[in-house]
Order: sequence, then structure tokens, then C-alpha cells
Amino acid sequence: MSLPPLVEPAADLGPDEVRRYARQVTLPALGLTGQRRLAAARVLVVGAGGLGSPVLLYLAAAGVGTIGVVDDDVVDPTNLHRQVVHGTGDVGRAKVDSAADTVAAVNPLVTVVRHRERLTSANALDVLRGYHLVIDGTDTFPTRYLVGDACAILGLPCVWGSVLRFDGQVSLFWAAPPPGPDGVAEPGVTYRDLFPEPPPPGSVPSCAEGGVLGAVCAVVGATMAAEALKLVTGTGRSLLGRLLVYEGLGATWREIRVRPAGERPAVTELVDYEAFCGVGPGRGVQARPGDEVTAPELAALLADRERGAADFVLVDVREPWEREIVAIPGAVPVPVGGIRSGEALPGLAELAAGRRVVLHCKSGGRSAEALALLRSAGFADAVHLAGGVLAWVEDVDPGQDTY
Repeated sequence: MSLPPLVEPAADLGPDEVRRYARQVTLPALGLTGQRRLAAARVLVVGAGGLGSPVLLYLAAAGVGTIGVVDDDVVDPTNLHRQVVHGTGDVGRAKVDSAADTVAAVNPLVTVVRHRERLTSANALDVLRGYHLVIDGTDTFPTRYLVGDACAILGLPCVWGSVLRFDGQVSLFWAAPPPGPDGVAEPGVTYRDLFPEPPPPGSVPSCAEGGVLGAVCAVVGATMAAEALKLVTGTGRSLLGRLLVYEGLGATWREIRVRPAGERPAVTELVDYEAFCGVGPGRGVQARPGDEVTAPELAALLADRERGAADFVLVDVREPWEREIVAIPGAVPVPVGGIRSGEALPGLAELAAGRRVVLHCKSGGRSAEALALLRSAGFADAVHLAGGVLAWVEDVDPGQDTY
């Protein structure tokens, strides 16, 4: 649907601004008035990662006057292939600082507001309040539900995107959009209409687990930025009620209609989103004495097994490509997907044959999930490696690579 401009125009542009944006203001649907709307706009970008990077670059280049950046993370070498707002020299820096410097280099006329904090139910409304528009480039379900609900409470439009492997999705959520040019207001659509319930914990791989092609982030992020610019200026047809799905390997886009999910109750307060998504306290694996072994303890167990003083099965629940980068000697590959589906359980039971099972993954999350699944399936004597293979490299075998 077409929506009215989101932002009132700022004062007249100066000569330097007119020159800078000359190829943009010549667009008949945008013009100087549209550029003045961009100059007055306050847009919050949640996440300065793979999607946030192209969004920030294009918002800055387009002349959005104030850009807020929310991120509590620091730049890691594994970010650099897709998070193009950061460079090699930024490794170890706060992402909000690195992003702010890059934005200033692209367009010094833009004001950057840094929010170096983790968005939570306690601070989300305060952080989002005062912006015209929110762009959600986060990669966890608890944060996506949090951002979506906070926008619904505050009446803010939310441009949302996600990427995984070679694919991506983009949409616009707005709980109560204003009437269009014809005076008719379309039904509002929120993130909860697309995902009424969160997926089971661990069922959707993260970028660290499943990987992502950096250029896909650019495609999806640029689409998100274009949608934001259209909303600010009232240009074109919005994505409200539409989900765009990009399939990179086939180089195709398809559109899916998103409608309100029946009698959806209005969101009036923020909740514990980690618990809601099944990853917070009280859900999933309950830590108990004996659930975990440390990397040095595992090294001692492997040494005991080598000389016949211990007998157990070490199971690597990661994907094959991960094991090609770094592996713990003597581990048997059983990807967690087979444990989730149950397909791997008979073979694992035969392999273990009553012996203890020690699970490990990259950092401990998937192995903790696998531990809970095995316990439910009757594997009473099972533990997992605290900190995963990253802890193994740090504490036992620093000569191996990490990712």
C-alpha cells in the first residue's frame, strides 16, 4: 500500500547539501522536499552487523539526518566478510564506534547516536522512543520479538530483514499504519503475524552454524534501506503486508502476503523474550553438577582413554564444514540435526553401547541442547564440553584455528 510521508521536511538545504544529493533530488518522486524529509528523519538501526552495515552506509549516503545505532558487541575477524561497515583495523573495537566512524567518513553531515548496549525489555522503549522509524537487522528470535513488540507499543514502523546461507527475507511491520492517500487505513501487521510462535530452540541455525554469503547481506540490507527511504519520503508502494523472499542461488525474488493473524491481542507490555523463545532461565537444559566438563578435564579424559584407563564416546555435534576448520582428536561426528530429528539416536545408542557420551560443539549451545535431547531419550550418562571447541583451542590446543 502507499503511505503518506513519515517525516515533515526540514528547513531548506544548503548549497553543499544540494550538490551532494543532486543525483537523488532529480528523482521526480523525491525532489528537494523529499531530501528535506530525509534530513529531518531520525532512524534507529538495531544491529551493526551483516544487515546493519549496508543499511547504515546507504542511509548515511542518502542524507538521513540522524541515525541511531544499537549494538553491544565488538568487531571480530569472522565478521569482516559480511559486515562491511567495519574494517580490519576495527577488530576489537565496539561496533557502534566503528560504524559511527565509517558513517562520518561517508557523510559528515549525518549525526550518529551511539547506543552501546544490549537491547532488553528494561531499556527498549526508552531507546526506541524519539525515532521515526526502526530497522531491525538482528539475528536472534528474542531480540526480533522484542523490537517488534516495542515498535507496536510505540506506534513505530519497523523494517525487518533476515539472512541465512544464500537466502534472505525483507518486510515492513506497523501495528497501526496511518491512512493512505485515499483516506483508508490498511490493517496493521506485526512481526507476530509472520511468526505467531517462536521456533523450537536450536531448530533454526545461526549464521555461525549455517553460514551466510556476505553479498546476500548486501542485497537484503540495501532493500531494507530502500524501504526506509521510501517510508520517510512517502515514495512508492510499501512492503506493509508483503514479505519478499530472496533466493540467492537461483537469483530470484518471490512475494508472500502477510495478513493479521486473526484476533491478535494488542501488545501492551514487554516480556522476558528469552524465556518466551525457550532460551532463558527455566527453559531448556538445567545446569546440574556433572553436566559439563571443562577443556582441561576433557584433555585428561582423552589421555586416560588413550592408555585404557577410561572409556567414553566423544561426539562432535557440529556441521562437517566446521570440523574441517578445527576438530578435537578422537571425536565422532553426529550433527545435532540428526539428534533433533531422532534419526541419529539408534546409531548413537549402538556406538555408545552403554558408555558415557561427551558432547561438544563450537561454544556449548548446541551441545547443551543435544545433551537435553539425549537425556530425554534415555542417555543417562552424558555430559557436554563447556565452551565447546573454542575453549579447547584456548585452554588445550592453541595451535589450532578458530572461526
